[in-house]
Amino acid sequence: MTGTAGRVHAPSRSEYCVIACAEAWRGNGEVLASPMGLIPSLGARLARHTFSPDLLLTDGEALLVGPGGEVEGWLPYRRHLTMVTGGRRHVMMGASQLDRYGNQNISCIGDWSRPARQLLGVRGSPVNTLNNPVSYWVPRHSPRVFVEKVDMVCGVGYDHASGARFHRIPRVVTNLGVFDFETPDRSMRLAALHPGVTVEEVREATGFPLHVAGGGRVPYTREPAAGELRLIRAVLDPDGRRDREIGAPVR
Repeated sequence: MTGTAGRVHAPSRSEYCVIACAEAWRGNGEVLASPMGLIPSLGARLARHTFSPDLLLTDGEALLVGPGGEVEGWLPYRRHLTMVTGGRRHVMMGASQLDRYGNQNISCIGDWSRPARQLLGVRGSPVNTLNNPVSYWVPRHSPRVFVEKVDMVCGVGYDHASGARFHRIPRVVTNLGVFDFETPDRSMRLAALHPGVTVEEVREATGFPLHVAGGGRVPYTREPAAGELRLIRAVLDPDGRRDREIGAPVR
């Protein structure tokens, strides 16, 4: 955690990813945070520890838990469904494919009637994306994930969500940067780069043209504060598992 003379090591790429995921829940208030994957889970717990103390975390079954896993309450299934369908949950899911409008595929690669590869299946993606905000975490940014058109729409993007009251995709976080849909046509925009990454690197790893924030002068993901780094390294993930979840882009 510290170097010579007690200096704190500079944040790693994975720690910038944790911060970027945590920021997805900033200002959400008392909503159910449903992170899927290690780094999103670390992000949700970090947000709860720091700037989003009203977040509700669960054990994935029936209990509300604190950021350290301590039991705080019971969440009956009926209450859970009320929150899900009423926009009071913010999910951070994974994606095997994402397109420019935020359509997500986790079901199959290739034609649905004869897929080249079978994946998880649609699962709860349609309900999640139409009934409450959904962000995405992609640990290995590549053209195989960020595609012109997904092979099957599981999670619903902005071009298919007309009239859905609670549909919103606040952000997409990858090992290269942070993306949103704050554009006139609601297509994906590069909103922030992780330090050490270039706009050109992101464009080469993306299978469709990207809007770029700031007229090409893209800001960097904010640096973790010293207290946040201590929480990540000593409390939330002392074994350093976060570094094994991200990878270089695949081309």
